[in-house]
Amino acid sequence: MLRKFFLAFRFSVLFYLVFGAVIAFALLSFKGISLVMLATLTVVTLIDALLLFGTGGRLKGERQMEKLMEIGSPNEISIVLASSYPFAANVILIDELPVQCQIRDFEKHIKVLSGRPETINYTLNPTSRGEYHFGKVLCYLKSPLRILERCYEFEGETVAKVYPIFRKETRYRLNAVNREYAPDGQTSRVRRLGHSLEFEKIKEYVKGDDVRTINWKATARSSNLMVNTYTDTRRQEIYCLIDKGRNMKMPFDGLTLLDHSINAALSLMNAAIQKQDKAGLFTFSNVPDKLLPADNRPGHMQKMIETLYAQKTDFKETDYEAVLLAVRKQLKQRTFMLLFTNYESLSGLKRQLPHLVMLSKMHLLCVVFFENTLINQIKEQQPENTEGIYIKTIADQFVLEKKLIVKELRRHGIVSILTTPARLSTDVISKYLELKAVQKI
Repeated sequence: MLRKFFLAFRFSVLFYLVFGAVIAFALLSFKGISLVMLATLTVVTLIDALLLFGTGGRLKGERQMEKLMEIGSPNEISIVLASSYPFAANVILIDELPVQCQIRDFEKHIKVLSGRPETINYTLNPTSRGEYHFGKVLCYLKSPLRILERCYEFEGETVAKVYPIFRKETRYRLNAVNREYAPDGQTSRVRRLGHSLEFEKIKEYVKGDDVRTINWKATARSSNLMVNTYTDTRRQEIYCLIDKGRNMKMPFDGLTLLDHSINAALSLMNAAIQKQDKAGLFTFSNVPDKLLPADNRPGHMQKMIETLYAQKTDFKETDYEAVLLAVRKQLKQRTFMLLFTNYESLSGLKRQLPHLVMLSKMHLLCVVFFENTLINQIKEQQPENTEGIYIKTIADQFVLEKKLIVKELRRHGIVSILTTPARLSTDVISKYLELKAVQKI
């Protein structure tokens, strides 16, 4: 009970300044002045305590936020305070933010008038996926005397899930009708070769239809020209294989390569479901991890988001032999697989190449890996001294290694995408639509 009483208030900075002045005057032998100041301070403190605890006033607070947040995007959080004190209350607001934010000095000073709620807005920009635990909202309320501060605690522990950029996946829905979003917002047609072999229906010929699709038998039974129409092959299985090994720990624009891969995988799977294909998921590191069978039923996208939002990289070497065995055991049907990984050297690829070749014999495999944008910037710079020449030469060698990796994969019949993290989603979806247009999927 006594502990609860002492936790209900604290002395303000002004109180300690005045009390320090009282001690100073006492040490300088101004006892009369120090006694008067001490008596005045005591009376003012009692009056302030009466204002804070004896008027029946209360402070109410509430944190308003979404329980689902997006990585790499500003998420707005609001704290609403309402006071029933008969005076304008000065409030020091402290919100206990999640440890992932690494913010230890969050403090707001506001004035709350009686009967007029005040809203404090701020944004949080998560840089990692997973669960974010918010603590209490602490408010220290002061009367106009500013001697004591009454403590209020609101909100228990709140857990928010930080997902990949799931709301932005809708911008890729137009990709499902054969368009590609460029970074500047412009669109470009995906060139389609021929038509799918999946028959849809027979309809009457209209100007612009391909004359090669005329159905002569149907035309003979009718007085008008009739043509066959075709649709994209549907219900094909598309799997995203996401490497969680140490090579995906590299940061880019505040996010790791794993974060960019997860965002791109969700974009691709959203486009695949819009095209009525089935999307599946497989994550792995030194051991196979999550396998989500391909599907396109309602709610499947949310299931994939729930699977991916808490995935993290580790510092272990990826075991592609275990991945190959798991894929061979669980996926019997030939599928289109996009492997999100990263290679910095040709020797690193060659260690895994035998397993990739075997995987490509069972499935249509596309390896997605990343350009090092920092090295590309160094490569474009003009050296100013001998050291700069050495650095540029090394950068040229790294860029050449990436091109050799693409060439080596192509030599073994493996499709590859070498791209920057910024263009990853666009390039992956474009490759999917391209392969679907030429009937490889």
